[in-house]
Amino acid sequence: MSADEPLRMSVDGEEFEVRQPDDSPGTYHFTWLTGPDPQYGFMSASHPPTQAGRADLEEAIRDFLSQVDPDTGYIE
Repeated sequence: MSADEPLRMSVDGEEFEVRQPDDSPGTYHFTWLTGPDPQYGFMSASHPPTQAGRADLEEAIRDFLSQVDPDTGYIE
C-alpha cells in the first residue's frame, strides 16, 4: 500500500479507505467513507515505525468505531 494506492476495507458494515504516506512509514490515514462526513476519519502511527497487517488495521478501525457516538456519528 502507498499514498497513491489506497486500501479499501469493510469492517463491521462500514467502509474505510486506508492510505500510508510514502514519506511516513508506520503511519496510516483512515477515511470513513460511510460516515456522516466524507472527510471524517483518523490517523494511526507506530513508534518505532512498523508495517501494520490487515488485522492491525481492522483493530484500529474497530477501536475508532467503538468511540463514535451512534446518535451523532462523531467522537464526542
